[in-house]
Order: sequence, then C-alpha cells, then structure tokens
Amino acid sequence: MTNFPVRTAEQLPALLQGFRKQAGLTQAATALRLGVTQQTLSAMERNADKISADRLLQVLNIFGVELILRQAGDPPSQNSSGPLW
Repeated sequence: MTNFPVRTAEQLPALLQGFRKQAGLTQAATALRLGVTQQTLSAMERNADKISADRLLQVLNIFGVELILRQAGDPPSQNSSGPLW
C-alpha cells in the first residue's frame, strides 16, 4: 500500500494526473466515464483544488483510488486496501 498524504489543495492536480495514468486511462477515456468532455476533465485536473468533494470522489472511484481520512500523526491502518492521502 502506498500512502499519499495531501496537506494542500495544490497537490491534487499532480496526484489526479498520476492516478489517471497509473490506471492506464487517457483524459478522453476518463471524461467519457465521468460524462464530461475531455476539455472539462483537463480543466478539472489543472484546477483540482476547485472541484467539489462529490466530483473528486467520482474521479477517484474511476481511478480505483480510495479516500481515507485519518488524524495527522496516526499510523496508517494495516487493514486498509488502497492508497491513503
């Protein structure tokens, strides 16, 4: 399991792009699954700090990424099955 701590919204664009590429998806394929245009998805990746929590969770689900929230300083759970950030 790889952890990706996110402490600022500015980290999100690079993480989303990385998760998309790791999932083997193009922007066009991801946009199709999300029901938006490729241009809209591109803008979402560039401005990930501006998208809603609902939309962020939809995108993460497409990438097969789980969002786990924990207290800073707490060790990651050993029974977690996905990335932590």
